[in-house]
Amino acid sequence: MNNSVGNTARLMWAGLRALLVLTVICGVIYPLAVTGVAQALFNDKANGSEIKSGGKVVGSELIGQPYNLPKKDPNDAEEAAAPDLKWFQPRPSNGLGTNSVNTQYSLILSGATNRSGDNGAVDGRCPTDPNDAEDGTLCKWVVEAKAAVVKDNSVPGYEVKPSDVPADAVTSSGSGLDPDISPEYAKLQIHRVAEKNHLSVAQVDKLVADNTNGRILGFMGEPTVNVLKLNIALKALTGK
Repeated sequence: MNNSVGNTARLMWAGLRALLVLTVICGVIYPLAVTGVAQALFNDKANGSEIKSGGKVVGSELIGQPYNLPKKDPNDAEEAAAPDLKWFQPRPSNGLGTNSVNTQYSLILSGATNRSGDNGAVDGRCPTDPNDAEDGTLCKWVVEAKAAVVKDNSVPGYEVKPSDVPADAVTSSGSGLDPDISPEYAKLQIHRVAEKNHLSVAQVDKLVADNTNGRILGFMGEPTVNVLKLNIALKALTGK
């Protein structure tokens, strides 16, 4: 009986020592080492790829954000936010909506629309008239978004055609938080941004060109424009 108790005690002590050693190595030393390497070699990425303007953090290079006019009634959850057309607009955000579980925090939940590519299509095609599209379908959202893009970006002397609207102007990314748009969508907005900010088209066109990122390593992916960085450059140009 004594030998059994002694063996059990020794096993428990060995297990406790292993637990303490692994806790120190895996729970303290390893996280500190990884954090130290990340801060030393990848400081910007490790801290969230923050973007600063005027000495203040205004967002992340990895997360998109809206550029909307203030609501007439901030407490009206049903009021649709209107885009502030002085700024370049990002991709649509069709996330899951606001947090309704833990109301202590004001969180925005992201996510995809979970609609198939032909959702709401008739004979394989989406209707061109928003009134002909079925409510709640991807086609309805896309057709309405395209009509809004055409309307918002058509200015005197420059008319946007529906065929000019790129896909990323009317569809969200999988996360709904894509920070980038295509150069085509950025260029489509140039005339509107120039007019709203009393700038020349050439000035805004150069702004887009200067903020266009090429393919990774020259051959992977597609060229992109980070909307937050572009709007920061626009703010600097206009002095607003």
